[in-house]
Parts: sequence; C-alpha cells; structure tokens
Amino acid sequence: MLAEYQQIAKQCSSSNATYEQYLQEMAEAEIQKRDSNATSRRINAAKIPAMKEISDFDFASIPSLNKGKVVELSQCSYIASHTNVVIMGPPGVGKTHVAIALTLAACRHGCSARFYTAADIVNTYREARESKTILRLETSLRRMDLIVIDELGYLPIDRVGAESLFGFFSRCYEQTSVIVTTNLPFGQWPSTFAGEERMTGALLDRFTHRLEVLTINDTEESYRVKQARKNNKKKS
Repeated sequence: MLAEYQQIAKQCSSSNATYEQYLQEMAEAEIQKRDSNATSRRINAAKIPAMKEISDFDFASIPSLNKGKVVELSQCSYIASHTNVVIMGPPGVGKTHVAIALTLAACRHGCSARFYTAADIVNTYREARESKTILRLETSLRRMDLIVIDELGYLPIDRVGAESLFGFFSRCYEQTSVIVTTNLPFGQWPSTFAGEERMTGALLDRFTHRLEVLTINDTEESYRVKQARKNNKKKS
C-alpha cells in the first residue's frame, strides 16, 4: 500500500472514485502483491532446474504426447485427490520440460512443491541418515503437496537407495502427489530398485492406486534435437 497509494490516488481522483472505492483499490493491490510474493517463494522453494512453461512446449513435434491431458493436469485438480502422474518415454523427448511446467502450475495454484532427480532424492535420504536428520527430512516432505522425481531409471540404485525410495513412495501414498519421469515401463522398474521385485511390486501397488499416465512413444525423435534443428533454421 505504501508503494502504490499515490498512483492509486491519482487514478481514483481522475475517475472521480469514492473514498470507499479508493480503499478497495488499495486493498486489492496489497492482496495481489502478497499473492505474487507467495507464488515466487513457492517457485524458489521448489528448486526447479529451469523455468519451462507448457506454452513453450512444441506439442506438434511430439504428437504422441496427449496435449489435452497435459493442459488438464496443469489445472492441478489431481493434487487435491493425491493422484500421481508418470511421464514415460525415451530420453530427450521433453519429459522433464513437462514435469517442470506442471510444478510451476502447482506453485501458481497455491501448492507447495519440490523437484528432485532420482539420484538427488536417494542422496538426500543418505545424507539425512548419516546426519541423523531423517525424521526432519520426512516431516518436510510430508508438508509438500507435490514432489517430482525426475529421471527414474537412468542410473542404477543400490539396495539402500532402493529402500529409501520405497520408504519415500510409501509415505507419500494418499498424502502427497508424486510426478515421476522415467524411460522405463513399469515392468522394468525392478531393475532400478536393485532387482527387488517384491519391494518394487509393493511400491507400484501404492503408486498406481491413483495414477495419470503420459506416454511418449519410443519412435519419437529427440525433442532437444528437433528444437536445435528449428533454432538453426531460424539463425540461417
């Protein structure tokens, strides 16, 4: 209000607004600024690796990705029902871009979110265990409305890491929505979880209870390659 009161006073004076209307304009300006600041804090806290919007994604170059479903998910109703999302497809087809865009949408809808790679979350659990702060970590994770696990399946995870991931998914079950990007179909997930088929089966049973699946065909050419080709054409 201190920053805007003079400008708002000029506008209200020129339009012959009442004093009550002036107070309403002041209050609305304050609320908008507070909402903007809160959104910025949520986005910063999410630790996303880059700013990527749905409007920037070239859906025409990846026709197997369901644009309508992505747009629907950006409205964030899945978070209220603690539904999970898996974005499945080969490397380089834009899975991380979509996951980041959905994270930004969640932050703008007032949801708390956190972005991890699979390696990050495993290392975070390992460090918390070594420093005896595992309860603090799990408490902070439980406060999240949405957590992203990016690049599941790209790197092998040892048994301890697999157990940490299993514990993570178990605690998120019906409490926190999780978005997973992966290059592996569900049948190959045991290879990521140290070959533990029983543990992976229990994990998938929880994760797929409420689930939206976005599948990108493995016949798609790399999204990054297509974007680079388009950029080169523009330069030439």
